Amino acid sequence: MRKSLTAAAALALGALPLALSAPAAHAADGTFTANLTQLNDSGVTSTATTTLKGNTLDIKLQSQGLLEGAPHAQHIHIGGMGVCPTNDQEGSGADGALQVSDAADQYGGIAVSLTTDGDTSPDSGLAVDRFPTGNASYSRTIEVDDKTAAAISDGKAVVVVHGVDLNGSGEYDGDVKSDLDDSLPEEATDPAACGVLQASQMSQMPGGGVQTGGGSTAGTEDAGLIALGGALLVGGAGAAVVAARRRTASDDA
Repeated sequence: MRKSLTAAAALALGALPLALSAPAAHAADGTFTANLTQLNDSGVTSTATTTLKGNTLDIKLQSQGLLEGAPHAQHIHIGGMGVCPTNDQEGSGADGALQVSDAADQYGGIAVSLTTDGDTSPDSGLAVDRFPTGNASYSRTIEVDDKTAAAISDGKAVVVVHGVDLNGSGEYDGDVKSDLDDSLPEEATDPAACGVLQASQMSQMPGGGVQTGGGSTAGTEDAGLIALGGALLVGGAGAAVVAARRRTASDDA
């Protein structure tokens, strides 16, 4: 509301200098976390913690409930609605299991493959030999592109862990094939857990200087109020000058 008011005053009075304009928005550095919850009744939970600095992303991932001894593909998805499907959402897999493509409009496509080494592009989305196995903890520093950095900063990036033992056999099997690779059973690629990366409270707090409360826009709003006050003063001074001139003209007459 304050920013809108400041802009309106600037247009009406024409007195705000460009130096007092609000800065342009950019992808913000900070810490972003996601609490992944189960899909396909997998029983899987996971926590992803990331730190973004420019295009450098440090990410840690710890999961529980995954199939031990089996590889689990894991990715950062962007380009969709930036949300996760619900655990009870049905898909096109066996007995209504949710397959990857069934929720692509919600979490988007692969932007980063969270492999243990080597390439992290979407091309490695099914690099089974380079993904963690079981519930192994994961930690890696990755360079991401501008689009991915912006999606993370905007709360539109989604972490998805794949691999579900749907029939409880202790391995990936079954008659239904993966919608991503028909050489694999769907269990190997079906989503097991999903969570949206969100800015942590710590990354949103001001870092020193005059206390501004908890919000990161407090300084901008204060600058806007100062600008508005200056504009009103200029407008008031102008009105006073006009009134004085009118009085002088009336006296002369």
